[in-house]
Amino acid sequence: MPFLLIDFPAFKPIAIEIGPFAIRWYALAYISGIVFGWLYARSLLKKERLWSGPAPMSLVQIDDFILWVTLGIILGGRTGYVLFYNLPFFIEHPAAIFKLWEGGMSFHGGFLGCVVAVMWFAYRSRISILSLGDITTAVAPVGLLLGRIANFVNGELWGRATDPELPWAVIFPKDPTQLPRHPSQLYEAGMEGILLFIVLAIMIRFGALRRPGMILGAFILIYGLTRIVGEHFREPDEQLGFLWGGLTMGMLLSIPMLIVGLILIVLAVRRGAPKPTEAIR
Repeated sequence: MPFLLIDFPAFKPIAIEIGPFAIRWYALAYISGIVFGWLYARSLLKKERLWSGPAPMSLVQIDDFILWVTLGIILGGRTGYVLFYNLPFFIEHPAAIFKLWEGGMSFHGGFLGCVVAVMWFAYRSRISILSLGDITTAVAPVGLLLGRIANFVNGELWGRATDPELPWAVIFPKDPTQLPRHPSQLYEAGMEGILLFIVLAIMIRFGALRRPGMILGAFILIYGLTRIVGEHFREPDEQLGFLWGGLTMGMLLSIPMLIVGLILIVLAVRRGAPKPTEAIR
């Protein structure tokens, strides 16, 4: 093995095991992301200066919303993976759809599940759909960061083959080719998690939450861009490979996000910020 290659750490897929009870790193990433996201959302709602007045929803409402968004992530993420990435297999093996512990979640499906949860909960609670969307996407990078790290720990969704002289190239144990590859999971963790969180946090600091839909649009746009960049280093799913013109499924699903994100940002700018005395509806 070339000198510069990094030995893949011998991670175990199970983080905590007590008798028959086991929690996998993948599940722990989801749980931690939801908990940290909930705490961050509560902290944003408590700061009236970020909203030019009282926040458009209460702490009790955001506490109730957590269950809704969790179901949206899980049901949407799994449904998206089944439909977008491996439909023929699941048609032949429908029982495998429910084996979540074996992996297989789609961000784009999970995002659509969150959209449904936001719209439904906001309508029932009579709060601003756009403001709830802003809060949800402001905290989402935390979950994305932990999820991508879990992908790396599990040695899955690895990157494309690269030059063995690349100092951080990795050989993944589950890779049948045993080629040195980009640790694309960590690239995505940095872009979709850390970078996106920092950009949104700066926007919030400068008043973006006062313009409903601004953070939501920025999240969708920036995620779409970072996902397309990340796909250039990530090995396409084996059952799909490269699609039209060398595009991957992740790229194709991200293109509409660029359009939707840009539209939401433009509308938020044109709408302007509500006055401090105005209630956001």
